[in-house]
Amino acid sequence: METTESTQNSKSEFTGSDKSSHAKKYAKTNQLFSLVETIIFFAVIIILLFTGLSKKIETAAFGFTSNDYIALLIFIGIISIAEGIISFPLGFYTDYILEHKYGLSNQTLKVYFTEKLKGLLLGLILGVPLMFAFFYILRSSGNSWWIVLGAFMFFVSLIIGRIAPTLIMPLFYKFKPIENENLKEKIMALCQKTGVKIQGIFTFDMSKNTKKANAAFTGIGKSKRIILGDTLINNFSDSEIETVFAHEMGHYTKKHILKLMTVSALISFTGLFITAKLYEASLPYFNFQSISQISALPLLFLYLSLYGLITTPLSNILSRKYEWEADTYALQITKDKDSFISSMEKLADQNLSDKTPNRIIEFLFHSHPSIGKRIQFARDFKL
Repeated sequence: METTESTQNSKSEFTGSDKSSHAKKYAKTNQLFSLVETIIFFAVIIILLFTGLSKKIETAAFGFTSNDYIALLIFIGIISIAEGIISFPLGFYTDYILEHKYGLSNQTLKVYFTEKLKGLLLGLILGVPLMFAFFYILRSSGNSWWIVLGAFMFFVSLIIGRIAPTLIMPLFYKFKPIENENLKEKIMALCQKTGVKIQGIFTFDMSKNTKKANAAFTGIGKSKRIILGDTLINNFSDSEIETVFAHEMGHYTKKHILKLMTVSALISFTGLFITAKLYEASLPYFNFQSISQISALPLLFLYLSLYGLITTPLSNILSRKYEWEADTYALQITKDKDSFISSMEKLADQNLSDKTPNRIIEFLFHSHPSIGKRIQFARDFKL
């Protein structure tokens, strides 16, 4: 169940009634720091625009080169480094210190920084060409740039979805076919029963970083596969894992991935259209000369980010709907309410998951129904 809540687990130092309060404290701390990170991000953009700092950085970039693309790289690099320095302490606390504090992490400092370095290098390898492509589209497509950019983004998302399981994810984890024959038979029986065809069922070494666990249906076309974290394999029974797998099958059989990609494309095109109009209309206010002026790009990113912030709750509504459908499918196909409930209970217990989050927080930020609701749903479900 590919969620922040659905199939993650960890063995915590907290026991008994303390777990509920610690779970809420852990969730609230993460929410608070996430809010602070968002405020920092928007503050950096606003400072760049309203102090004229964006234009000064652009001038400095062109002081090194007359090439627009190299100047763009320098411009983005300066801002990214500055923002990274500002946000690093917060990120380090939430990703490393907080996870260790609550007994959820297996990472050493060496592994933490190694993973961050690999992520940075991958980001540069993928991000720089995409940034140049975006700038080229902005410069060459006139007022219809948002249409071209939307189509390009959709095409790139398809490619990444296709190569992620076979080329990108193995950079961070080791994948191997599951070895538990009993579990394999259960999963294959479900596949045959429902006519689902997949390219493989793999386990991966999540335990090198975390005590949490996850399962997901990944890939597009020939790369589609089920992946199960080794922490899931080691801590859940075969029957519980079967219900997790059935949930993922529910996403596949009901074409949730395709539907989400379609909705995401519509939201993206709508956002790009609205952003384009706002961006072009507000350029004179900041004394920018064109949509492709490098120092004006933070304004474009500001509008895109605000749009994303506004539409996230709407996307989460659809995501939660699909999770309910996948849960229903899992219960119908396995007819095993007890294993479904026990897997949810384990999740809440071992991962310090907040079973009953604030309704407003859940509506705004959760892509999945709360574990408490999912457990109650299973208890009330009529087979």
